[in-house]
Amino acid sequence: MSFFPADAVRSRIRERINRLFNDYERGERPALRRADALFPTDAVAWRVNGDIVTMMIGGVSGLLLQMLHPAVLAGVWDHSDFRADMHGRLRRTAKFIAVTTYDHGERGQAAIARVRSIHDKLGGVLPDGTPYRVNDPALLAWVHITETLSFLNAWIRYAEPSMSSADQDAYIAEMARIGRALGADPVPTDRAGAEALIQAMRPMLKVDARTREVAQLVLRQRIGGAAENFAGGLVMAAGVDLLPDWGRRMHGLPAASAPTRTAVGATRRLMDWVYIGSPNRRVWPAEVTEWPT
Repeated sequence: MSFFPADAVRSRIRERINRLFNDYERGERPALRRADALFPTDAVAWRVNGDIVTMMIGGVSGLLLQMLHPAVLAGVWDHSDFRADMHGRLRRTAKFIAVTTYDHGERGQAAIARVRSIHDKLGGVLPDGTPYRVNDPALLAWVHITETLSFLNAWIRYAEPSMSSADQDAYIAEMARIGRALGADPVPTDRAGAEALIQAMRPMLKVDARTREVAQLVLRQRIGGAAENFAGGLVMAAGVDLLPDWGRRMHGLPAASAPTRTAVGATRRLMDWVYIGSPNRRVWPAEVTEWPT
């Protein structure tokens, strides 16, 4: 039997990555890639949402934008064990995106229903006495579009700088399906609409001591061994760097240096090498019916 050291290294790294994104003790495993998913295999979402590095960068950037809205921050503060389990929160978001993009359509719908059932039960009062509900359609629209646009911007910066405007609009339109299913309204279906919604929400945004505490917990995450934490630090810096200038100013955070951006690009290329020969690689044939985990 032939033995290829590179294959063994790739397999070992993939296993460590899988454990970062899946709670093996609870029986979680990587989502299957299926032709009967909510999105067809030729959807732009299949292209964008399958890149580990850019999705994590976009996830960090999106979360930092989302928490600038006082009601979103209150939802995290009041109803999340974020101090003890921020990694779990980020992992659940990644799992939701994977399942709703790639897994069987019925599993994707079930994941959406679970999130909606949780949101429907939650609400509270802001520090200024204003009541809020987590399932407020406008609030969900803010969460949805900041996340979607952050995923897209990370993909463009580090994976496809020449992505066409048509494909960018297509991605936002595809992801609008998930936003509407979660109860968001309004849900933009192109880039211009997404950017207009963010600009319209800016007067409602603010930063206080709670914002700063949650942001620091996000940015100081430690997720594993030395290699994982080094890569995680790059992701966090790149996520901050991806914020619009006004968002970085509100958080009081610096842009990334040129060497950091270069290192992020190198990390992404390393992940491409790691997933050579894996069924979880970013590009899949259109005729696929189901990938093994």
